[in-house]
Amino acid sequence: MADEQRYCGHCGSALEKRRLEDRTRQVCGSCGAVFYRNPLPVAASVVLNEAREVLLVKRRNPPHKGEWCLPTGFAEMDEDIKSAALRELREETGLQGRVLRLLGAASEANEFYGDLLFVSFEVAREAGEAEAGDDAEELAWFAADRVPRLAFAPHEEAVARCFEQHHDEWMIQDSFARLESGGEALISDTLVQMVEEHAEEISRRWLEVVRGGATTPTYAALPPAMVQEKAIAALSKFCSWLSGEEHGDEVAEFYLELGRQRREQGFGLQEVVSALTLLRREIWLFIGRHRALVDLMEVYRAMELSRRVVLFFDRALYHTARGYSR
Repeated sequence: MADEQRYCGHCGSALEKRRLEDRTRQVCGSCGAVFYRNPLPVAASVVLNEAREVLLVKRRNPPHKGEWCLPTGFAEMDEDIKSAALRELREETGLQGRVLRLLGAASEANEFYGDLLFVSFEVAREAGEAEAGDDAEELAWFAADRVPRLAFAPHEEAVARCFEQHHDEWMIQDSFARLESGGEALISDTLVQMVEEHAEEISRRWLEVVRGGATTPTYAALPPAMVQEKAIAALSKFCSWLSGEEHGDEVAEFYLELGRQRREQGFGLQEVVSALTLLRREIWLFIGRHRALVDLMEVYRAMELSRRVVLFFDRALYHTARGYSR
């Protein structure tokens, strides 16, 4: 712990302790100057690579020699705290960076330096090759599930907060990659499940629309229960296909048969196309009523489902039209 100041920096007289502002402070008994003891500011950088790993350095010198921490160091006099973080990053790792955002500020008592105030930033790597320098014994990149215990608790908090703030962004990126490759476990699966659980409500609203719609007049002539049952079956096919439980040939056969049935019942193809389009519309109206699409994750979830809905109903419309030609 740093020693207390013993003499006044203004007049050289001895300092004495007094109770001021609800704290014990050092005060000059001669000129009355009050000497405040403040924590030392420490700047740290959290740098991530494209593999979503964080850059850590192993300390060469005390305190905490041989332990891992973020690139970090004291801010100098007349130095901006962001500049201090970037300078320490450059000196310890050889990297030049750009501050993206503040991750946090936290205090910690240190036996070697006294009270420290850690200010941590997320920093984007802009130039340079990562190599240990200054007081760094070595450096390495660590994935979130492999980060070792760090020398300073505020560093652990900053790393955890950085990974947390990227959570939704990375989920979206991974889900988009699976969507493009035809993989499973997509973010919009929760919406698909919602549609499946509320198929009866969606089909009931759709039934009211098609039985009274100008573009679907023939639907009013069929028994409502039979029409709704077919709509529920269509929604089931939609959910099963999107969840991977059914393949394209099963969907194709369902809509081929639907096309044949509607043709035999005297429906015009344009009516069936309109009805399927209205069913798609009811899916979106239902989601809009039950989900608040206000944050990034929810917006992406809806956009992803939109792409999947379009792919499904394009197939449905195509195979239904084929059914009319048989």
